[in-house]
Amino acid sequence: MQSSTFRGDRGTLVILGFAAALAWAYLGWMAWGMQHVDAQAILMPGISDWSVIDLILVWAMWALMMVAMMLPAAAPMLLGFRAMSRRVNPVRPTTHALAFVVGYLIIWAGFSAAATLLQWGMLQWRLISPMMVSTSPWLAAGLLCMAGVYQFTRWKAACLRVCRAPMAFLVKEWRAGMPGALVMGLRHGAFCLGCCWALMALLFVLGVMNLWWIIALTLFVLAEKALPAAQWVARISGAGLLGWGLWLIGRVILEYG
Repeated sequence: MQSSTFRGDRGTLVILGFAAALAWAYLGWMAWGMQHVDAQAILMPGISDWSVIDLILVWAMWALMMVAMMLPAAAPMLLGFRAMSRRVNPVRPTTHALAFVVGYLIIWAGFSAAATLLQWGMLQWRLISPMMVSTSPWLAAGLLCMAGVYQFTRWKAACLRVCRAPMAFLVKEWRAGMPGALVMGLRHGAFCLGCCWALMALLFVLGVMNLWWIIALTLFVLAEKALPAAQWVARISGAGLLGWGLWLIGRVILEYG
């Protein structure tokens, strides 16, 4: 029994790891393409006149980016769900765990759709470049200040508590069957989105396809959910982001009078 349990957990980890690895490989390829002029026209739509295909491709880019960034941080919750599902319904725990993952990723797919529309709007207003880097110091400062302030809010604290306590969430939110697993994944994804949406918006500050910036944000999300004294991590980072944003505002005021 213990051997089959270990194989099941290992199988779940392999599936999650493979999905995250594919997403990271895609991001690496995209980042490489952004550095090569001959590939940029294929990878990135222009400033205006996006087609339906352009919208789908940009949405796919955001969706895969969210898989790469958020699946590693969600792994403890997903493994905890599989362990509890194995006790309640030992016949198909892995299938139920995959339904949980699907629900979780549906939330981030929705966020990706919103980010795609936001990116298109900011391109129309010339607030970001076709390379998806902020061209407006006011936009960058506003996003930094927004993310910094959000780190201190009770909504951030409440969502972070849920993300850091997998078993408490599972006991409170448990629902039976495949539909129940899907709903639980949706609910956990909603809490995760509530915890991290402002941080994801920071991708527009230094570049949506800036691979080092993506890695830094991914590691920070992991730190918030795994390190002790998470509230202090959130507050210190919030102060740093707010200070960065105010510094940008001050620099713009001094530069343009």
